[in-house]
Amino acid sequence: MNSQVKVKPLKPDVAALNDLIIDSIQDIKGKRIVKLDLRHLEDAPADFFIICEGDSNTQVKAIADNVSKRVKEEKRMTPVHVEGERYARWICVDFFSTVVHVFYRETRTFYELEDLWGDAVFTEYDTL
Repeated sequence: MNSQVKVKPLKPDVAALNDLIIDSIQDIKGKRIVKLDLRHLEDAPADFFIICEGDSNTQVKAIADNVSKRVKEEKRMTPVHVEGERYARWICVDFFSTVVHVFYRETRTFYELEDLWGDAVFTEYDTL
């Protein structure tokens, strides 16, 4: 049995979108940023999850807003759906191929989203 995961080549537009999302999170000092590549998983709801956290509800909302704003301005794309803005404990920003999950620290720990998708290919990013 081969334990190597075969990953499809990344389309340039999706790669650029993911890079922009990561940069937008880092702008607002998002923490523990991780990208999950789900393309090789049969029942995955998207190709990528990008997960991060903020220290307060205000920061969580600011991160999600900055992601939406910069993607709209720089890529001329708007999210398919945004969920969770009211309480800003877990905001989900859906760009169809990439779904951004912005968590409040304790909420991220509670839901352990990374553990649910443990078969994904993980890429961690520096907190600036």
